Amino acid sequence: MSLNTIVQPTADKLNNTLPARITIAEGDGVGKEIMKATLDILEAAGAQLVYDKIEIGEKMYLQGHTSGISADAWESLRRNKAFLKGPITTPQGGGYKSLNVTIRKTMGLYANVRPCRAYTPYVESHFPNMDLVVIRENEEDLYAGIEHQQTPEVVQCLKLVSRPGCERIVRYAFEYARVNGRKKVTCMTKDNIMKHTDGMFHEVFREVAKEYPQIKSEHYIIDIGAAHLADNPERFDVIVTLNLYGDIISDITAQVAGSVGLGGSSNIGDHIAMFEAIHGSAPDIAGKDIANPSGLLHAACMMLEHLGQNATAAKIMNALLCTLEDGIHTADIASENYTQQRVGTQGFAKAVIERLGKSPRRFKALAATANNEPISIQLKPALPVQKELMGMDVFLDWTGTERDPKVLGRQLEELAGTELQLKMITNRGVKVYPNGMPETFCTDHWRCRFVSTQYVDQTQNTAATRTAPVTYLQLVQLLNRLHLAGLNFIKTENLYDMNGKRAYSLGQGE
Repeated sequence: MSLNTIVQPTADKLNNTLPARITIAEGDGVGKEIMKATLDILEAAGAQLVYDKIEIGEKMYLQGHTSGISADAWESLRRNKAFLKGPITTPQGGGYKSLNVTIRKTMGLYANVRPCRAYTPYVESHFPNMDLVVIRENEEDLYAGIEHQQTPEVVQCLKLVSRPGCERIVRYAFEYARVNGRKKVTCMTKDNIMKHTDGMFHEVFREVAKEYPQIKSEHYIIDIGAAHLADNPERFDVIVTLNLYGDIISDITAQVAGSVGLGGSSNIGDHIAMFEAIHGSAPDIAGKDIANPSGLLHAACMMLEHLGQNATAAKIMNALLCTLEDGIHTADIASENYTQQRVGTQGFAKAVIERLGKSPRRFKALAATANNEPISIQLKPALPVQKELMGMDVFLDWTGTERDPKVLGRQLEELAGTELQLKMITNRGVKVYPNGMPETFCTDHWRCRFVSTQYVDQTQNTAATRTAPVTYLQLVQLLNRLHLAGLNFIKTENLYDMNGKRAYSLGQGE
């Protein structure tokens, strides 16, 4: 089969739909081999598709495209409904951006969906009933990629979390559960520490969960949640979480299920969706015809479902299950007890094609049902917020007088002026002034909090204990005094109240 050609409908016209135009990219390493195997199976199964092929990955990086993709390729993604992508290799060295992250964020692919099930006993796993889905926020969190070196000793990475971003992914998770007959959605965050970023995610989860009383909801702190995933993944159904946590736990689930090589994923946006295997490009085995194409094949079946070709997707998945049951395995999943024949990449594809139209004997067959209801997300309109400026955190690069915080504190108190006061100084988040502990190790990076001289204790976080607002002019004048005193401020963060509630973290001991 040549690319850029229509795959003609089969005689039984399983899907009764017009061909969908998609973009494909082989990628790097084993990508060419597993893409060929996958496309051969799609053609044999009667998938209604038109392919536009693009080049991405290492070759494009080395041609000077810092994100591994050309302008022409972007146009193909904009035109088409879906993108079936092979694994890519990012060259070593600085200056190269992650292609996956770039595509996800540029094209608005906000939801990463990774189904993960066990295929025991044919693929070894300790959890034969494991069947869960990880739904990961795809655009925000630490993956915003905003980093700065602020002092010779300290770098920072900004964790950005938005309320619309939280609501969109949480609603998608509940809608996914509803449409696919799932019974429970579990949220995982670290809001016991990151009370504003992860706290917002958990808060939105609680709000949205109330709209789905038929679906059970629960929350875990991410560390204990990940421990439960590794120890007893069968207790979970749908998991929704932030970007970094989702990246980690989706690999945990794939590993404990038996093989990362079997996993596929989708990246869903409002206008386009990207589908890919979760494994890497494996350049060490490229060209040897030994890679398992199952991960990309799973992704392709998710793509068919996204395009409304559910019957063809079920037909392919059932043939794949029959192939596993018949003991026809690639090297990565071969076992002494259940492997009857070891095959390579193309041999495995041929075995799946030979079993198209058959149903598995031990695994539950996927029914060729009517198309699933498409998932549509509607966000609640933003409500007006009363925002008041309450102070400023000033970050300094300072190494004076043996890094003694008392010396810095006394100097800043003199520079605060008559309308502002220094409330505290922290070093790496630990309060060191006033009343710091001498054992605390200090770097050259200091956070210095300035508030109104009319400051009131805020620990109760009620309107009655709010500090008085300050003005932008007062803060600008403060910065000027710091500059004239020779103090190197490297960053500032304004402190706000939103609707009368503190919208920033309290310092230790404040």
